[in-house]
Amino acid sequence: MRDSKPHLGWRSRGYLPHCDAAGLVQHIVFGLADSVPKGVRTSSPVHADRLLDAGHGACVLRDAVCAEFVQSALLHSDGDRYRLIAWCIMPNHVHVIAEQIEGHRLGDIIQSWKSASSHQINAHVQREGRLWRREYFDRFMRDEAHLHDTIAYVEGNPVEAKLVANAGEWQFSSAYWLS
Repeated sequence: MRDSKPHLGWRSRGYLPHCDAAGLVQHIVFGLADSVPKGVRTSSPVHADRLLDAGHGACVLRDAVCAEFVQSALLHSDGDRYRLIAWCIMPNHVHVIAEQIEGHRLGDIIQSWKSASSHQINAHVQREGRLWRREYFDRFMRDEAHLHDTIAYVEGNPVEAKLVANAGEWQFSSAYWLS
């Protein structure tokens, strides 16, 4: 197995705890660098979701070309480094539900998504600098009911934000691919 690394288990890169383990199904949320107003700390995943859903920042992922760069990055290593279960690319943040594959650390996976997409997006919109927030949120799925509810939340996010009437209409989500 190429690039295989031991998983890190529970850890923190600052103030948010993360869990990294093979076979773990996680809901991952990462946002653009300007998606949360300066000086505001996202102390919990629920607090962060509310801030992200408020639509702060330039929302460069509203541009279909930029959203496609992110979606392509997510799909690129599906089945190799992780198994995508559901995803949704919102105007200023991204939701992913994925199962980690043995030997591939969660932080490395997320970094690869951010790196690949940021170079393309920055070139497309003719900007420089950091595109993504450093931190991300991850929540492991406790059971099938939690997973089911989280998939519904992720795929329903564009409807909740009044971007579309039905989840299957949002082009940059697993709901669209399944419709």
